[in-house]
Amino acid sequence: MVHRFCFEALDKTLRDVLRFSDSSCVDKPFGGKVVVLGGDFRQILPVVPHGSKQDIVHATINSSCLWSHRHLLTLTKNMRLSSGSDIHNLMEIKEFSDWLLKVGDGVLGDDVYGESIITIPDELLIKKSLNPLSDLMDFVYPDILDHILEPTFFKERAILTPKLADVSILNENLMSLIPGDERIYLSSDNILKQDGNSSLEDDEFSPEILNTFSCSGLLDHKLILKVKVPVMLLRNIDQSRGLCNGTRLLITRLVNHVVEATVLT
Repeated sequence: MVHRFCFEALDKTLRDVLRFSDSSCVDKPFGGKVVVLGGDFRQILPVVPHGSKQDIVHATINSSCLWSHRHLLTLTKNMRLSSGSDIHNLMEIKEFSDWLLKVGDGVLGDDVYGESIITIPDELLIKKSLNPLSDLMDFVYPDILDHILEPTFFKERAILTPKLADVSILNENLMSLIPGDERIYLSSDNILKQDGNSSLEDDEFSPEILNTFSCSGLLDHKLILKVKVPVMLLRNIDQSRGLCNGTRLLITRLVNHVVEATVLT
């Protein structure tokens, strides 16, 4: 989400630059230039430190006086859902896509004290289960040992979770189902020594302490892998070869300092 003040600062900059070549540009939004912005209003709103809900809404781009001059284009087709699907599933996929859009637009559910209660369709739920996690894995990865050599099996399946703790639990359970020996890779970290660092600070932020942290944006200290295990890249390594953030691969070989894998997506 673009911050409103960044939007207006861009407008002022373009007007100041272009006024020297055409004085009439001063009165035109963005100096008369076409400015294309892309984004999704369903994403996180601009961060206003210690700001109220009103402050956050006031900081959004559509609260700017320039918003009335925009021409809004809307994407209408979910390419990710429809990609690779046969014609028999397109109608079901379209219904699911429309349902997702309604959830994102806030038109579903009853508004109760500023929060919407949304009913999840029964076909998307696992009900009356003694072990929901195990049943979820069986549903997403049915008969995993019979299909472990099929590249498309892992390519067409994934489990998304909102919390890192759930990711670790799912990874451990899935790893236990795949035969073979585990290989453990550890990160190598060093504290950057600077003038003024006290020994107390060194103790508080030692690698041993930092390696226990698990949070968004910080990679885990310990990486456990097996051959035939699917993985996902979290950093751009080689964009020309498609090795980008989000690329999924299948591990084929593990040695001391090298991990070999084939690209799935």
